[in-house]
Amino acid sequence: MKTSLTGLLAAAAAVLGLASGCRPRILPPENGVQAGLASWYGEDFHGRPTSNGEIYDMNELTAAHPTLPFGTMVEITNLLNGRTVTVRINDRGPFVDGRIIDLSYAAARLLDMVGPGTIPVRLEVVKEVSPAPAGRYFFVQVGAFILQANAESLAANLRPDFPEVTVSLFQTERQAYYRVRISASSREEAGSLAGRLSGLGYNVILIEVR
Repeated sequence: MKTSLTGLLAAAAAVLGLASGCRPRILPPENGVQAGLASWYGEDFHGRPTSNGEIYDMNELTAAHPTLPFGTMVEITNLLNGRTVTVRINDRGPFVDGRIIDLSYAAARLLDMVGPGTIPVRLEVVKEVSPAPAGRYFFVQVGAFILQANAESLAANLRPDFPEVTVSLFQTERQAYYRVRISASSREEAGSLAGRLSGLGYNVILIEVR
């Protein structure tokens, strides 16, 4: 991504101006990159319709953005700790001055922002993502790793009890991730798998692909 570092720093500085009582000027994504404050929404909205007609599930990796098209995949980086997560836009918001994106609870948890509530972030549109097949697919994600060997090791440990486990590559412009997932034929089966894995001590995320 060829957005200047100076531009990102300037946008981040504008966001941090909130601390001094100044209202920042929020810039729209330029070449697919945006900097600003992120917030998250969870249980109060769980089960309610989103702006694109889906039912909001706080355990999925989704987000609300004011203008990006529904279905857009964006990588969010927590500028305070460097953690990243990729989410799909399926809602509109946030409706608070100074914020550029409203993340699901699952995404906020991965970024370690549940406690603070809002954090400065870098948003980058993931331009090359294979479109999902028609229909609806369910997965339980058990982990995501930068090192393929770590993902394969986890999958090998899970395979005797969960033969459907797979390791899939997710590539952004800056980083490759190896995701350990177990497929399910329905939301109910995915929930059952998640319960079993949680009971074994794994930190899992339910994912629905439309």
